[in-house]
Amino acid sequence: MPRFRKQSDVTTGALPADALGHSFPELALPIQPPYPPAEAKAVKEIPRAHGWLYEPKWDGFRCLAFREGDQIVLQSKAGQPLARYFPELVEQLLLLPARKFVLDGEIIIRSSAGLDFDSLLQRIHPAASRIKKLSVETPSSYLVFDLLVNDHGKQLTSMPLSARRMELQEFASNFKRAERVHLSPASSDFAMAERWMKQGATQGLDGVVAKRLDCEYMTGERTGMVKVKRLRTADCVVGGFRWAHGKGKHPGDEVGSLLLGLYNRSGELDHIGFSSGFTAPDRKKLKTILKPIIAKQSGDSAGFTGKSPGGPSRWTRDAAAIEWIPLAHKLVGEFQYDHFSGDRFRHGTKFLRWRPDKDPQQCTMDQVLPGKGRNGLKEFGL
Repeated sequence: MPRFRKQSDVTTGALPADALGHSFPELALPIQPPYPPAEAKAVKEIPRAHGWLYEPKWDGFRCLAFREGDQIVLQSKAGQPLARYFPELVEQLLLLPARKFVLDGEIIIRSSAGLDFDSLLQRIHPAASRIKKLSVETPSSYLVFDLLVNDHGKQLTSMPLSARRMELQEFASNFKRAERVHLSPASSDFAMAERWMKQGATQGLDGVVAKRLDCEYMTGERTGMVKVKRLRTADCVVGGFRWAHGKGKHPGDEVGSLLLGLYNRSGELDHIGFSSGFTAPDRKKLKTILKPIIAKQSGDSAGFTGKSPGGPSRWTRDAAAIEWIPLAHKLVGEFQYDHFSGDRFRHGTKFLRWRPDKDPQQCTMDQVLPGKGRNGLKEFGL
């Protein structure tokens, strides 16, 4: 059985993706932000057939980095600006000799024990002074695994990965100028992928990613790239919650459980399970986090628009009269589970951390439904 990952503090990073801001400057590049990055389909096994390139799966924030002259733009997987949260990376990218590029990579923070996702979450903070302080105390790094626009301004996304990787390896000579920008390792050796999968756990890594060498860059799609995660986790939308029981059978004034949802193929949010087991202090913290996003009335962007929890919601402010409280589709969290069948988690899940870098619409059933074939991904340790 896999070890349970350490749970983050429930207040750290408890922000919706749209709180990170929306505006991007217009750049004289063939690709403009926000640009949907290529995504990976979760599978159970690492593909062993010929024609795959294996990479460590870094436990951080996916990030596209754009440069035009002295302007750097950092974009999250959800299409939100990240530059204000990582000023040290902006400085590092400005050190590169190349004056134009679009890179795809992962923002991480390293500690003596490996990767530190909690420190990464602490960067998503409204106070610039706090961010500046943390950028010195716990500086981030950028691990690059794809080149979408080269230093001549040429778009490479229509080229196969084999050609893009060769271009990236040449481009990586630029990284010598920046101590926190690195070329992410890659190998076509299956034995190396297995080694990364086994040894990465001790340093907080997530799994292995496998990419088809003959595949072009599939923006916004889960084609040609798969992932195998050591822990079974899913990024879920918190579509509602239940109060903890108070005296008798009446609800109390603390959060008892979170109701989790994933979007089905029709774009509806299905209820797929719950997460409970929070400590008394965490239940109080959760109430302050959830209250601002309690839905005031029924609607398409609140509660569960597909399959609903067992108890019906009566959409009322009277806590004693309802079985569950619907929430606006704002908050995304990562939860660990042991088994998924019958379109739901068979047991309660464990809350791991909030994912403010993920858009709720990205939380789909593809994460938990079995994939076809023998494919997989897994992260490699530092």
